Amino acid sequence: MAATTLANPQRGTGVLLLVGSCFSLQLGASVAHGLFPHASSWGVTAVRLAVAALILLALSRPAIRTWDRQTWISVALLGVTLGAMNGFFYAAIARLPLGVAVTIEFLGPLLLAAALSRRIADIGWVLLAFTGIGLLGLNSFMTSDVLDPIGVGFVLCAAAMWACYILAGAKASNTVPGMGGLAVAFAIGAAVNAVPGFSGARTILTTPDLLWPALLTGLLGSLVPYSLEFLALRRLPRPVFGVLMSLEPVFAALVGWIVLSQDLSPLQWLAVAAVIAATVGNTLSSSERNSGTTDVENETSIEVTSSPQEMQSRGHEKSAFVDSESR
Repeated sequence: MAATTLANPQRGTGVLLLVGSCFSLQLGASVAHGLFPHASSWGVTAVRLAVAALILLALSRPAIRTWDRQTWISVALLGVTLGAMNGFFYAAIARLPLGVAVTIEFLGPLLLAAALSRRIADIGWVLLAFTGIGLLGLNSFMTSDVLDPIGVGFVLCAAAMWACYILAGAKASNTVPGMGGLAVAFAIGAAVNAVPGFSGARTILTTPDLLWPALLTGLLGSLVPYSLEFLALRRLPRPVFGVLMSLEPVFAALVGWIVLSQDLSPLQWLAVAAVIAATVGNTLSSSERNSGTTDVENETSIEVTSSPQEMQSRGHEKSAFVDSESR
């Protein structure tokens, strides 16, 4: 009875924490959006990742002198893909509505999960997601609200980098204990974006009116959502966590509407719903498949039985190194 009594409050708290994580992530993106007219999106990304890196390095104090060559390669790949994913995404939301960009970006983990699962049923979820993306294109054709093709290209690159980041994060989490690897990866990601964003980053660092919002972006877009998700992971079962993470395009659309005054048409909302349905379907299908396997099977085939959100929780910047510990 005691365990049952504690379960509901724990789960309710976990849901609130994860919802807070999603909103914080999108609020961070909306604050960053306000900086784009004054500094390039690449410069904003570089400063945001640098802020997160400095705080995480101070907290984790990674013993980098003891790292071997393979460890450095794993962390470097993680940092490069993290930097590219964030850089392309911020470049995309400078040209696209936030909700639309997040919706398209979800193709990355969804396609990766389907490719690794090798199940015919998962192809259906991918087709449903592509139907949603097709609705976005149809909306552009039918209305004057045409999606910027360069922005679409950027967000597709972000989706691809998200998939690469998931794979890199899964590998790095097995070679680097704790948060030290993620802290160094943030620093590498900041350096990656500083190459195209040097001028913008310098403008931010030398302009107090821009520096404070940039620091806020680093907190809201990285550290706060990571912390909240870390706590939520310990309170929620995988299916619940995966389904809630599937709703992130809705949070993005709501924040875009409330903060940035970005309205979505009914057809665009339908597209968002289609991608969410595809991701939820894949998540639940994966959970059912996992529940039918033995512990030994799970240990040897975890990468082919993971849903996009479970993979995201291992690979996403917010919790690449904590999922194996929390579950």
